[in-house]
Amino acid sequence: MTQSTCRPLPESLETQNPRTGVEAPHWKLSVPGHWGGLRPTMPSLLLLFTAALLSSWAQLLTDANSWWSLAMNPVQRPEMFIIGAQPVCSQLPGLSPGQRKLCQLYQEHMAYIGEGAKTGIKECQYQFRQRRWNCSTVDNTSVFGRVMQIGSRETAFTYAVSAAGVVNAISRACREGELSTCGCSRTARPKDLPRDWLWGGCGDNVEYGYRFAKEFVDAREREKNFAKGSEEQGRVLMNLQNNEAGRRAVYKMADVACKCHGVSGSCSLKTCWLQLAEFRKVGDQLKEKYDSAAAMRITRKGKLELVNSRFNQPTPEDLVYVDPSPDYCLRNETTGSLGTQGRLCNKTSEGMDGCELMCCGRGYDQFKSVQVERCHCKFHWCCFVKCKKCTEIVDQYVCK
Repeated sequence: MTQSTCRPLPESLETQNPRTGVEAPHWKLSVPGHWGGLRPTMPSLLLLFTAALLSSWAQLLTDANSWWSLAMNPVQRPEMFIIGAQPVCSQLPGLSPGQRKLCQLYQEHMAYIGEGAKTGIKECQYQFRQRRWNCSTVDNTSVFGRVMQIGSRETAFTYAVSAAGVVNAISRACREGELSTCGCSRTARPKDLPRDWLWGGCGDNVEYGYRFAKEFVDAREREKNFAKGSEEQGRVLMNLQNNEAGRRAVYKMADVACKCHGVSGSCSLKTCWLQLAEFRKVGDQLKEKYDSAAAMRITRKGKLELVNSRFNQPTPEDLVYVDPSPDYCLRNETTGSLGTQGRLCNKTSEGMDGCELMCCGRGYDQFKSVQVERCHCKFHWCCFVKCKKCTEIVDQYVCK
């Protein structure tokens, strides 16, 4: 049984790790072009130019990789660390400088960030399983490849669902006692909860999960320093908006769950707690947000504005994008599109999974495959079910 509740969003994460007492990092970016009153010499200019070139290459490498790679590369848990071994944070690929600092402060969180990223990727692949772009992973570092460099609707959804996955994983890890910096939810008793119902148990700590995910996932974007009104700044603002939309989806959908107590199930007493929604429901809601995502552009003042002012201004819970989607019909190394050649399609469907749309008018090939299914199942006392295996030859269709 669930009881609806409304909770304000939590404040930002504490700046100090309560376990280590170390201050969490605040990232301040220097202003380019400021010399502090000193006039540089030619050798110093050459050194500065070389440093800037190396920095740009490093930025390109960082942008090519992503913290999503934590889903593809298992992260050691703290109890597995070996004394004298290289610090775990220096070995993790895809982390930005700010994320690496947070890793050093909260090493035990990293395995659950990886689990959250994996949950987000799996949900993305489920939601787009019947679309031309099906959220395929291409490698273990960039994960989705070059297609994420385009600020499209699909990129917006990917950022949102992966941020949601981190909130989900960290919140649950708190409840299960896996993290030393958090525990069960401390959410106040809902005002509309009946008086004779007990508010207790150990709820999912979605407040902590939200705060930590905000600090970690957004760190990558907030440490970037692009010119105001530039396309790059527009992309940063887009990413931040979609990260927040994903986090809010998990936070807002968490609800009150209750359990009955009493003799012979009389339910004379109820204990209630805060519980995360099934992640599939979160994915469904974000998919709806994808379908209604708002096209935006960056202004000279460094703000995102609607391309079409006739539409409603997006809320913090909505997805936004700044670039049109690439052509997902054909393989394109430049955009990162994998194309739809070889994809299975449904001959009788008129939707996006149908052969006409999925194959982009190129046609399809038919082949027969053997499917093995359980059949003629019977219950035997006591207590197991025994089934036979049935084979069936079915027609399948793949895009040319």
